[in-house]
Amino acid sequence: MTYLLLKHAHMALAALSGALFLARGLWMLADSPLRSQAWVRRVPHLVDSLLLATAIILAWWGAQSPLGNPWLTAKLVALVAYILLGSVALKYGKTRPVRAAAFIGALACFAYIVATAVTKNPLFFL
Repeated sequence: MTYLLLKHAHMALAALSGALFLARGLWMLADSPLRSQAWVRRVPHLVDSLLLATAIILAWWGAQSPLGNPWLTAKLVALVAYILLGSVALKYGKTRPVRAAAFIGALACFAYIVATAVTKNPLFFL
């Protein structure tokens, strides 16, 4: 029961994290003043921290090592790419085209992470 509750919380946090990233990226591309609001700078970090915490707890409870499960390894590698590309898209990209390309790449990484989680297969597309 507790495992399922935590799993559903993790999935809800993933959906919220993705929605917040999408909104922030679209606001960045539109140069919207919404992206500078205090809650926009704080809430995504809280959501992402809770998402990571639930992931670690789920892996621990399920006795699943990222190194022993190819799909978890793939998710971790894609997560690092997502974080790096997201940082370029939202903060470190010098030009709008660079930020836009990084944003699209980050969204692709997010989609890959979700698809890998659902299928538990890092090569689901083959």
